[in-house]
Amino acid sequence: MRLVQFYRHGDGGGARVGVEQAEGQGVIDLKAFDPSMPCNMKEFLEMGEKGMECAQRALSSGQCVVARSELKLLPPVTAPEKVVCVGMNYRDHCLEQNAPIPAEPIIFSKFSSAITGPYDDILLPEESQEVDWEVELAFVIGRKGKHIKEEDALSHVAGFTVANDVSARDWQMRRNGKQWLLGKTFDTFCPLGPALVTTGSVKDVHKLGVRCLVNGAVVQDSNTDQMIFRTEKLVAWVSRFVTLVPGDVFLTGTPPGVGVFRNPPVFLKKGDVVECQIDEIGAIRNTVV
Repeated sequence: MRLVQFYRHGDGGGARVGVEQAEGQGVIDLKAFDPSMPCNMKEFLEMGEKGMECAQRALSSGQCVVARSELKLLPPVTAPEKVVCVGMNYRDHCLEQNAPIPAEPIIFSKFSSAITGPYDDILLPEESQEVDWEVELAFVIGRKGKHIKEEDALSHVAGFTVANDVSARDWQMRRNGKQWLLGKTFDTFCPLGPALVTTGSVKDVHKLGVRCLVNGAVVQDSNTDQMIFRTEKLVAWVSRFVTLVPGDVFLTGTPPGVGVFRNPPVFLKKGDVVECQIDEIGAIRNTVV
């Protein structure tokens, strides 16, 4: 299934959870189908199997469909408790910068306020002159857990989506004591979407093409088979330190082709359009303003 958050134009009713009939087609409003359903994805995921079963029934029914022209897609998850990011997690990205392959996952974070919609604008901050792109596979936790074993990890993952880990390289690499957080977490620096594709709907999440285009030109082109630490490892590793809860978002790293390592470096400017694509999951498209 492809789960989304959306609101209807002119409705004034706020966010709703829906199921896409197919990528780019109509969306079934779950609360219209079943009034007991919540209006946001975090609460929906907290329902566990009950929520997923309702979504499947709604999809099979073909009822309560909202046309794409009548809605705006929101990020599939808003206000997660945690946004967990993984650095240096693609072999080809490490080779691009002559960096050693990490022995353990490199974990950092964004604040959840950085999350924005799949087609919303990326705001260039006055504080940075070196804003860069990073297409990333993201996944969302669906079941609470601590000290999760790798063999059980996928049962804690609700699904996968597309992210852009927008990064202010000057702040990431030279400012703030070279701590990454500030350079990664300006408002709108985490476009996310367009849908949360449930785990069972993806054939092999570690064999998917990953691309980023800037103004239509391909700047990143790789495959998730380049990931050093895969989904199961990341869930097990991070859950050693913190309790994972439904709605937590993981960004799993980026492949080569980012602007900072080009010769000369290339950074985003006003008017640029950035499109991040992952096979079987979808694409997000954001204009820089």
